[in-house]
Amino acid sequence: MKLTLFLKDKLIFILGQICIVIFVSVILSMVHISTAAVLLICGLIILIAIVSLLQDYSKRSNYYRGIYNTLHNMNKKQYIASLLENPTFADAEILCDILRQATKAMNDEIADYQIQRDEYREYIETWIHEVKLPISCIILLCENNRSDSSRSILEEMDKIEGYVDQALFYARSTNVEKDYTIRSASLDVLVKAAVKKHSKQLIACKTSIQISDMDYTVYTDTKWLDFILEQVISNSIKYKKNDLTLSFKAKEENANIVLCISDNGIGIPTQDLGRVFEKGFTGVNGRRFAKSTGIGLYLCKQLSEKMGLGFDLKSKEQLGTSVFIIFPKDKLTMIAE
Repeated sequence: MKLTLFLKDKLIFILGQICIVIFVSVILSMVHISTAAVLLICGLIILIAIVSLLQDYSKRSNYYRGIYNTLHNMNKKQYIASLLENPTFADAEILCDILRQATKAMNDEIADYQIQRDEYREYIETWIHEVKLPISCIILLCENNRSDSSRSILEEMDKIEGYVDQALFYARSTNVEKDYTIRSASLDVLVKAAVKKHSKQLIACKTSIQISDMDYTVYTDTKWLDFILEQVISNSIKYKKNDLTLSFKAKEENANIVLCISDNGIGIPTQDLGRVFEKGFTGVNGRRFAKSTGIGLYLCKQLSEKMGLGFDLKSKEQLGTSVFIIFPKDKLTMIAE
């Protein structure tokens, strides 16, 4: 609390004290009190006023400085009311009561919102699980009745199934910490399983697959990593250029195991590279070459970070894209123990 601001607030009190000093000195002079006595009395009045002001300023300044320090050190500043000390002056008591009531109202509203959000997420998850059944039935019917039409339907159903999975993982992404289990897994098995899942689309694209140096054990949630790999492969298919070449290679780099997934696709324009992990960002390629939701890479980045993995990419337009999934070895050792 600035002294100038405090004095400005106390301006009426100060002017009142000045008027009292003038009035007392005039009265005392009229009754022929000596000048020394008048100065002494007026000096005492001024001294009492100054001491009173300084004491009041010190009390308020220390209290509000403490509030600012507490606020500065808090990560969630909206809960400042719960940490306020009981004040010793009236206007601060009123302020604290207002803050506490406002905080309680905010917490009640947040609680209601969280309940609504959880109910909505549960509904979405239930709906997605329900819609998977007819999708599976359609796929089964098409596989049992092979024809050019059924093959086309299967291709589209694969895309629908991918978007449904993406919606499910997006619905769960806010609470990923409650839905994943870290365990050891073979990187080779995980990569080959993801490739196999997209085998029909990869064959249709006449894809050349190169898998090398996969003899590593990583610690991750296999379900979430499988989704990330599928999103990367799906993007390579979506943004291919002529015949697709897709390579998977792992290596040890400092304290990490790095999985590199590279393609020879159309690449990403330089102006879009800094925004590819933003939610809903589709970029030039998403608008020009394919209908993109702008969710895939965002989810990959979010899920990787929540599992303690690194996720990054490099790309050059018309030359291709390389995606890097980084597994920290020190974290793996810690989990293993």
